[in-house]
Amino acid sequence: MMIFLQILFGVLGGFLGGLGMGGGTLLIPLLTIFLGFDQQLSQGINLLSFLVMAIISICIHWHNRLIETKGIIFLVIGGIIFAIGGAFLATFLPSLLLKRCFGAFLCILSIIEFFKVFSNKKQKQI
Repeated sequence: MMIFLQILFGVLGGFLGGLGMGGGTLLIPLLTIFLGFDQQLSQGINLLSFLVMAIISICIHWHNRLIETKGIIFLVIGGIIFAIGGAFLATFLPSLLLKRCFGAFLCILSIIEFFKVFSNKKQKQI
């Protein structure tokens, strides 16, 4: 049963990641709540799965000529530096603090998305 849930959660996270929503918003809570994984382990698994999804996405977008290369080096360097820094920081923070920070992030994100839906509907009605 555990292997089935791990595969199912991986598929769900990959599907949402492919849609551009970010699979970690679903994958991390699924791993911590339903499988009892530690927060650091869940975030590490999410980062590893993100690397695979990012490489595939880059290949597809490159093939479709949807990648703007101007200024990309600054984005890549900044992303690498802060990803490494965040990963090291996450290893030193207590799991409970990471859970609370991630939960707060999800709450803020859901509020922003909620208001985006209504502002888009108002713009379409005008």
